[in-house]
Amino acid sequence: MRKKKFLVIPIICFILVGICVVGFSVSKNNQESIDTLSKMGSTGAEVRKIQTLLQGYGVYTGRIDGIYGTKTREAVKIFQRYNGLTVDGIAGPQTLKKMGISSQTTSSSSNVNLLARLVYGEARGEPYTGQVAVAAVVLNRVKSPNFPNSIAGVIYQAGAFDAVSDGQINMTPNQTAINAATDAINGWDPSYGAIYYFNPNTATNKWIWSRPHTVTIGEHRFCK
Repeated sequence: MRKKKFLVIPIICFILVGICVVGFSVSKNNQESIDTLSKMGSTGAEVRKIQTLLQGYGVYTGRIDGIYGTKTREAVKIFQRYNGLTVDGIAGPQTLKKMGISSQTTSSSSNVNLLARLVYGEARGEPYTGQVAVAAVVLNRVKSPNFPNSIAGVIYQAGAFDAVSDGQINMTPNQTAINAATDAINGWDPSYGAIYYFNPNTATNKWIWSRPHTVTIGEHRFCK
């Protein structure tokens, strides 16, 4: 009987250690997922992709509505169980990778939308080339060491754009603005590397006039 008692104690310790290790792993995995990707309450294009894929696998029977509800979560759990993943119902990095969905897809979509809103707020009355040029200025600033290194950082830099200051950034962009943002992201730069632009008919800042001129499109003068 004593030998059995001595055997039980190490086994219990081993189980407790195992639980702690697994618990830490699950907690870490959950944190990565919650911090970055789709979960209960999420909406949007990524969720629709998840639902479409899970429907194709035969584990999701709900609507492809882009809403991460109970049915989507349960389908994700089934997918995770089948693929040896942590079963938490959260479409985190590992789950999306297994599905073949890049986490950069959502980021890219968000960048296009934000850039399109800036273009629409700043240049919706301009020629199409001029709208692409405005988007290109934002991207040129991202590349410059003198500005923030992200699209959101550049756009929301204090005092950088009137559309942000007066709230027009919150307007819904039309398809033309979306196309202009997409063309700029894909590499078209009709501004010829400009990092500034202004309307020469209304500009009162003498410094901006001193900047090297690259091109004038519509009502905007672009410069470096």
